[in-house]
Amino acid sequence: MSAPASEAESGLAAFEPRDLPGAEPLEGRLVTVEPIFDDRRFGELFGAFRADEAGTIWRWLSAGPFSSEADFLTYASEVYFRDAHRFYHFIPKATGQSAGVAALFRADRPNGVIEVGHICFGPSLQRTPAATEGLFLIARYALGALGYRRLEWKCDNENEPSKRAAERLGFRYEGLFRQHMVVKGRNRNTAWYSILDREWPALEPAFERWLDPASFDSAGRQRRPLGDLTAEALAAIR
Repeated sequence: MSAPASEAESGLAAFEPRDLPGAEPLEGRLVTVEPIFDDRRFGELFGAFRADEAGTIWRWLSAGPFSSEADFLTYASEVYFRDAHRFYHFIPKATGQSAGVAALFRADRPNGVIEVGHICFGPSLQRTPAATEGLFLIARYALGALGYRRLEWKCDNENEPSKRAAERLGFRYEGLFRQHMVVKGRNRNTAWYSILDREWPALEPAFERWLDPASFDSAGRQRRPLGDLTAEALAAIR
């Protein structure tokens, strides 16, 4: 496929390093995605995570589960304020309390590349329109407002739910990095996905269509899966 006209004409000669994520919250209809700058919502977050009694939300992360709130607060203070990371609370409008986190990080500003990850949602947020809207807001912010050329998603290749989520959200699979990491004493092969800036104009209306209240029936069931809409959007620009 040929490059978009603007890219072909400019040869990216005028491309400038992209800004790091800022301090502004991202507001949706169902959720607020709020940058983390202090620990005032960490108690709420631990409460949301504690509802997962089996600790399954930590299976694919480098730490956790945590036996006490104090242990979690130590972890959160070390990780969520990490340099070159912008962590976000996911705060559903229905509760006003943090129910999960995600981060933008590994920003390669000169090349316009950034990653979304460290995603950890409490049970109340999992598989909800609010969770989807929050990830949509982050993608729109990175590829739209900030003007990054590439948004990456990486996960353990055995993490089937994360791989399905990436594809549902419109990320394209790019390949497998074998023996990429050692996590909790086991080998991690990492699956790589991405959305490019030239794909976002087709994906954004697919999200907006799915998030419209009219896309759900009276029982709250989706009329069409988001994955169908994003797949159609990507197929149209192949």
